[in-house]
Amino acid sequence: MHPETLGCQRDLFDIPENTVFLNCAYMSPLLRQSCTAGIEGLRRKSRPWEITPPDFFATAESVRESAGALLQSSPDNIALIPSASYGLAAAAKNIRMRPGQDIIVLAEEYPSNFYIWQSLAKELKGNLITVSRPTDGDWTSQILNAISETTGLAALPHCHWTDGSLIDLKKIRRALDHTNAGLVLDLTQSLGAMSFDLTTIQPDFAIAAAYKWLLGPYSTGIMYVHPKHHLGHPLELNAFARKDAVDFQNLVAYRDEYQPAARRFDMGEMGNFALLPALLTSLNQLIAWELPRVENTLREINKAICDHGRRTGFDILPEPFRSPHFTGLRFKNDIPSGLIQNLAEQNIFVSARGQSLRVTPHLYNDLDDVDRFFTALSRLL
Repeated sequence: MHPETLGCQRDLFDIPENTVFLNCAYMSPLLRQSCTAGIEGLRRKSRPWEITPPDFFATAESVRESAGALLQSSPDNIALIPSASYGLAAAAKNIRMRPGQDIIVLAEEYPSNFYIWQSLAKELKGNLITVSRPTDGDWTSQILNAISETTGLAALPHCHWTDGSLIDLKKIRRALDHTNAGLVLDLTQSLGAMSFDLTTIQPDFAIAAAYKWLLGPYSTGIMYVHPKHHLGHPLELNAFARKDAVDFQNLVAYRDEYQPAARRFDMGEMGNFALLPALLTSLNQLIAWELPRVENTLREINKAICDHGRRTGFDILPEPFRSPHFTGLRFKNDIPSGLIQNLAEQNIFVSARGQSLRVTPHLYNDLDDVDRFFTALSRLL
């Protein structure tokens, strides 16, 4: 393979030999070492007398550092969250908008990144502007056309969750700057699999649930908070977010001051002894792999998927509008009934989203998996 790519990492995961799992956008498998770390963390809770107050914070700070490294950001800008919807709600509570302004979202957006903005638009007596799906796959141009002097916020992903269609966030950022509009990002379907230029894009908030491309456990996630929001209002008023919270004896000496920077936005019970060690292990593995190499490897696998898909007769997005880690095989009409189940019965796993067959490999896949998938698919169509 190309020197900037990685070989197949399947041995690091507990995936049976006869299983073709091309469904990371649904939920990633845990790394073996992450599972071990989580089990060991859970065992710690069986001996609580060995857990000291600093232990509630130590792993959380390590996760903050590793997440910051992935984003090329200071750990001070990272909050720990349980879900994308939690982070998006925190963003909505703190975003600076005037009554009557527009909020831009995408058509067929994931519900967590729609309902909260629908609610905020109603609260501010503004307009929720839904950008329609482009026929040519060029979401960026559609979004740019929707931005106006009345735009207060764009709430966007880096790629669309149904088919991986790509959004040029650098161009969006420049357009939003002209109207002093905010930018909130849901990176759940991209962070960990493709590069993200935080320095240029500068979102107000960027949220990522960790159970997909960050290879973490369910009910974990991270949120980038721009420094201008560090004095904002968290969703919860929990004890650990306050200054000197490690001093358990004096927690009843109530404090108005928060922990520094983005830590005030941490979820309650953020020091989860089972989930955080598993998340930390996964983040550190991604760092060791290096995101550019992960992205390049997934690009090569998806290129093979696209080549197969075109030969099979699917509509495939043009390369400029397609994410490197994500392929949507679009049917001209509805997806045949029972197709996903029939594939699953052959131990081949993908998702159906809208009119797309969503095929999302990771480093545990190789070209043999791609061949087996299309061989099975061709027999079923």
